[in-house]
Amino acid sequence: MICPAYNEKENIPFLFKELKEKLNKDYEIILVDDGSNDGTYEIALEEARKYDNIKVIKHLKNYGKTEAIISGLKASSGEIIVIYDADRQFLPEDIIKIVEKIEEGYDLVCGYKIGKYEKKLISKIYNFLARLLFRIPVRDINALKGMRKEVLENMKLRKDWHRYIVPLAFHLGYKVTEIPVVLRKREYGLPKYSSKKRIIIGFFDLLAVAFQLTFLKKPMLYFGTIGLASLTFGFLVGLLAIILRLFGHGYRPLLYLVILLILSGILFFSLGLIGEVQTSIIERLEDIEKKLK
Repeated sequence: MICPAYNEKENIPFLFKELKEKLNKDYEIILVDDGSNDGTYEIALEEARKYDNIKVIKHLKNYGKTEAIISGLKASSGEIIVIYDADRQFLPEDIIKIVEKIEEGYDLVCGYKIGKYEKKLISKIYNFLARLLFRIPVRDINALKGMRKEVLENMKLRKDWHRYIVPLAFHLGYKVTEIPVVLRKREYGLPKYSSKKRIIIGFFDLLAVAFQLTFLKKPMLYFGTIGLASLTFGFLVGLLAIILRLFGHGYRPLLYLVILLILSGILFFSLGLIGEVQTSIIERLEDIEKKLK
């Protein structure tokens, strides 16, 4: 189990105690301090001495939750990974339910939050967009989740892409399902994802992931279709402009529109060709990477 932590010193003693009481010794707990400046690492080290199944890792600076998960993954020895934030807003009992569901044959199990919580409307909109863009069979992609270790090992995570582990796994063909999980009110510390800036970043990251999973797989199909439509429309508008001119009606804006549509069509076709070359290079690099592994 990987527990990313950033400035959570008040929660650490209760986190370890609760996990010890609710989980058996088969669970390996890896706390990753992501560059905290409030003494989280020191407290975690001190508390971890009381237990024999807890590892503590430290980042020299705050790299973000995605890097914390990657560091925890490298240090893990188990075949099932559960990502459990150190803020203790989820129940340890739900960790057990997720692991049991994975043992039934699923590759990734995510929870969907039940109960009252802040930013519920934003969460609903965000998850609706995720379902719309990725066609995933789950309602919530950013709650408590667990997966087979190979799921994380086989995906490439960029900064802040921990939010998209579920759609990335689904895209890779892994078997995904969900269970209800209880979201508790935070007892200590401050929320780390409440700023408007993070909401904007999350939205653009959502579009970036969707772009990579769709457009970059068949760039000519998407860009070529748009280019063809633009060229066709430009041809039709140009034909209309000629007919109107023959009848003594000349509209200069129509000429500008024709030029715009024709140039846009050529541009989109060019983007499609460049995208195809880029996709071919990426696929070759991935093949080389697989052979090296």
